Amino acid sequence: MSAGTEGQVILITGAASGIGKALVQGFLADGARVMAVDVDEAGLATLAGDSLLAHVADISDPEAVTNMIQLAVSHFGRLDVLFNNAGIGVRAPIVDHPPADFERLIRVNLVGPFLAMQMAMPLMREQQGGGHIINTLSRAGEAGGSGFGAYGASKAGLYTLMRTAAREMLGTGVRINGLIPGPTRSGMNPKAPQDPADVYPTARWMVETGAGDQTGRVFWNKQEYLMFDEGNVTFKREIT
Repeated sequence: MSAGTEGQVILITGAASGIGKALVQGFLADGARVMAVDVDEAGLATLAGDSLLAHVADISDPEAVTNMIQLAVSHFGRLDVLFNNAGIGVRAPIVDHPPADFERLIRVNLVGPFLAMQMAMPLMREQQGGGHIINTLSRAGEAGGSGFGAYGASKAGLYTLMRTAAREMLGTGVRINGLIPGPTRSGMNPKAPQDPADVYPTARWMVETGAGDQTGRVFWNKQEYLMFDEGNVTFKREIT
């Protein structure tokens, strides 16, 4: 059990499978109190733990997000960490991408985290000890890969939203950072080389250390990653 996570209240969206499920299982094993949120009720039912609260919600729905945050606080008494992890991925050329599908992806991947941060930031600001919001990002947000117009735009937008929120919360005790998991096996990426459980050590490190009390930063494998840096191999390969 990790002393740095024991007793902390951690809300994780997209918790029924993939990275989200691995985070739930890891934090429960390390003694945290976890609220697991997803639209997949059957997937949530596969999770178990004495300190687990499973909740079905669509994070793209403002009312559902308000209820989600309020339930976490009413059940556990506070909210220490919010993981905006839920996301969907659709690979399609821009000219062939149905507008309704594009909009749905943006609502889940970008509007959902916005709604959750909007609710959580003032709450964390007022509670003793502040809080930490961690957003799951992707290098797709900087690469401009073919077929990733919607997904990449959502992650680039989330990066900017994270940076803005961090600036607005400076000096309040609320830290807001990003986590890049790297290519990880999931329903969106079934052939990726990395197991979802491999993401947990960096997530735990960010919670335990508060990302070194840094805010507005992005981390990958416990190291800071500079988004939109021309030195990034992926970025250079995609634009040349």
